[in-house]
Amino acid sequence: MIALLNVHFSRAGDLEFPDHLKTTPNVPLSAYRDGFGNWCTRLVAPEGLFSIGTEAIITDSGQPDPQPPEAGSDRVEALPAEVLVYLLGSRYCETDTLSETAWRLFEHTPPGRARVQAICDFVHAHIQFDYLAARATRSAAQAYAEAQGVCRDYAHLAIAFCRCMNIPARYCTGYLGDIGEPPPYPPGDFAAWIEVWLEGRWWVFDPRNNTPRIGRILVAQGRDAADVPLIHSFGTNVLEGFEVWSDQIL
Repeated sequence: MIALLNVHFSRAGDLEFPDHLKTTPNVPLSAYRDGFGNWCTRLVAPEGLFSIGTEAIITDSGQPDPQPPEAGSDRVEALPAEVLVYLLGSRYCETDTLSETAWRLFEHTPPGRARVQAICDFVHAHIQFDYLAARATRSAAQAYAEAQGVCRDYAHLAIAFCRCMNIPARYCTGYLGDIGEPPPYPPGDFAAWIEVWLEGRWWVFDPRNNTPRIGRILVAQGRDAADVPLIHSFGTNVLEGFEVWSDQIL
């Protein structure tokens, strides 16, 4: 198995203590960085009941996601070489299939932050959130056609539309609690959002929630969900339980 459960290296300095993975029963673990810089852990799970998890306390600013300036997009010819991969189609973000739709919907929106926000507004309104409609193989084009899904589907469709409009966009996964939100609170879960390259840096956008949030903790980044599965298994297994929490400690 390969696990991507540790806090992203960009937040490692905020940890009160290392968020080492723990398994029951104990098995040898080895770690490496993937091509996107994500911290990955390799292990061989034994036959029978097996659990894996981690916990941490992390210092956060307590401020909502920073917002980019009202400015235009970077011209493609001026983009850094390492950003260009996030303009291309990927496993779940079919830019070739969605290009005509994207230009029809967003060609006349102002470039830059306003265009990205228009994309997020459309995706937020177009897809109906439904855990029961979750499907691991749903692509951006299928999410657009079916108009239902979960946070990864919102992210995939927004990413595909951004790339179609020549705006680099990448997929992010991590922890997102309900800090600053009114109750009732749903059960804890991992969240997916996007980062978009504007004005020479990456900015967070969240088409699922479509509002700046407090306490967003990044775990991994990639082209789409295929690059950053929480657990990648190379054998038969059955998920018996799953628990996520992200709570504020005052």
